[in-house]
Order: sequence, then structure tokens, then C-alpha cells
Amino acid sequence: MTRKRVGVLMSGRGSNMEALLAAASDPAFPAEIALVMSNNADAGGLATAARQGVTTAVVDHRPYGKDRESFERALDARMRDAGVDLVCLAGFMRVLTPVFVGAWDGRLLNIHPSLLPAYTGLHTHERALNDGVRVHGCTVHFVTPVLDVGPIIAQAVVPVVSGDDPDALAARVLRQEHQLYPRALELIASGAAWLENGRVAYRDAAAAARATLFDPTP
Repeated sequence: MTRKRVGVLMSGRGSNMEALLAAASDPAFPAEIALVMSNNADAGGLATAARQGVTTAVVDHRPYGKDRESFERALDARMRDAGVDLVCLAGFMRVLTPVFVGAWDGRLLNIHPSLLPAYTGLHTHERALNDGVRVHGCTVHFVTPVLDVGPIIAQAVVPVVSGDDPDALAARVLRQEHQLYPRALELIASGAAWLENGRVAYRDAAAAARATLFDPTP
């Protein structure tokens, strides 16, 4: 099996990056983490990745000012130098331009803390509670130029329980994020799922079933 080479972009602690690293530590996993890169030299996730022997890099966005495309060309060059096949965003706090997104079309994944298409953007848990929803969750999707509306690869669902506040709900969702992101990457890297005509296609019913997680635990 030829494992897909994955580049991870992150800006902070990188807990989802850690989940991807843990999954990729299994030689049977169809992807390996080839590069962890951040726009923030102080990002805690860089040290975590380095301790596990993963190549890390920093491309600080600040010297580029408003020239986002030059910043992204530097990101792109590092990815290609590392032989990256797929890119995973894991708490990368920069909005990417259509140029970068188009260059990695069908190979650029992100995880978002809501059941898309509901609650794009920020403060998803607070907004869900304010609306009185009974379930919430997270979504792994392909990135498109429009924020948080790309084709859905996989979703995890958690209950909303009486007495929840945004922090409690966020913690419940985060536990599922750490399971869902590796599973979604596995589906794409193994060829069990792919982007086709603007939607995600699955190899068979078993692959499609793996794209949904339910956690009934409050």
C-alpha cells in the first residue's frame, strides 16, 4: 500500500492534528503526516509534531501584509516540496483565497464544529444552544472558496442535553472531532470516498456508513 502524504496546516495547539498523527502512527492507516506547518511560530502543535519526528515549518503571514496570495504561494511551495498529496486544515486561522483552494481542489479538507450547512462561521455551539436544537456535532468537508460550505465528507452527531452551556457542548463535540477527522481522512486517502461533480461519492454502502458517527452519550 502506498500511503498518501498529508500536510497539516494549523495555528495553535492542534488537538485535531494530534488525532491525525495518532491515527497515522498505525502503518495500516492509508495516510502519513509528511508536514505540519503553521503561520504562528509559537503554535504548540509544532512542538508536538516535532517530538513525533514529523517535519515542521513556519510561514508567518504577517510579513506579507495584505498580500495573501504571496503568503499562500509560500505555503503551497512548502507542501509541494514535501511531496504532499492531501492537505488537512486543523485550526488554521487564516481564510484561504480561491487561488490556493483551486490548486488543491478535491485534496483540501477541513473540520468544522457544527452539522453543516447549519452554523457556518464562528460561535457555533452558542448559536446552536440559542436556537434550542436537540442535536449538534461536527463536519469534515472539502474546502471551497466559500467558507464552510464545501462538499461534506463525514459528520458526527452528539445530543444537546438539559443544562448544556457552550463549553460543555464544545467539549462533547471536540471528542467526536478527534474520531471523525481521522476517519474522514482514511476514507479519502484509501479511495473509499472522493469528490465527484461537486459532491462526495462513496465506493460502497460500507464506506458511506463509516461517514457518519452517532454518540448518544450526554
